[in-house]
Amino acid sequence: MTYRVHVSLKATVLDPQGQTICSALQGHGHPTVAGVRQGKFFDIRMSPGADRQEAAAEIDQIAREVLTNPVIEDFHVECLES
Repeated sequence: MTYRVHVSLKATVLDPQGQTICSALQGHGHPTVAGVRQGKFFDIRMSPGADRQEAAAEIDQIAREVLTNPVIEDFHVECLES
């Protein structure tokens, strides 16, 4: 199983990189772009035969405790393959 963990800044946190990207897109002829929020993702492959529920719980724990700063970031997890 492979899980993708998407991490992004909370909506209330200023995103200067996203603002810079938005300005660049508008400068390159995309005036309808109103905003950009940047983020990152992690693809995590679990061992073959891992229990799906246990793997999902472990990925959630990894995302909460290792991959994100809960003060400024949110995350969501998706299973890419089973």
